[in-house]
Amino acid sequence: QVQLVESGGGLVQAGGSLRLSCAASGGTFSILNMGWFRQAPGKEREVVAAETWRGDTTYSPASVKGRFTISRDNAKNMLYLQMNSLEPEDTAVYYCAAGFSLINKMPSGTPKYWGQGTQVTVSS
Repeated sequence: QVQLVESGGGLVQAGGSLRLSCAASGGTFSILNMGWFRQAPGKEREVVAAETWRGDTTYSPASVKGRFTISRDNAKNMLYLQMNSLEPEDTAVYYCAAGFSLINKMPSGTPKYWGQGTQVTVSS
């Protein structure tokens, strides 16, 4: 059983940056595809970044491409999301997730493991 704990959320002004971290424990982190999802009030949860366990394939939607970067450190069981040029529309609860497929470079299926989420608020 993999446990995921996010940190690094907070309040930032538009144009600013935040780095989210996700600490994994209790399982074989290094062989899991991992990603970051977010959910804004009244909206469905959406993926904002995903990466294969090898780190050789990444995915990000057009809404964040060029602004958000996912990375992982398998030696430390850590996943990161660097978020730059933040916009008020990025305001959401951000979740770390693991255990899903990437098919044709697209996340597929519901992740098996989820963190508790961390709030990111971007003020205008």
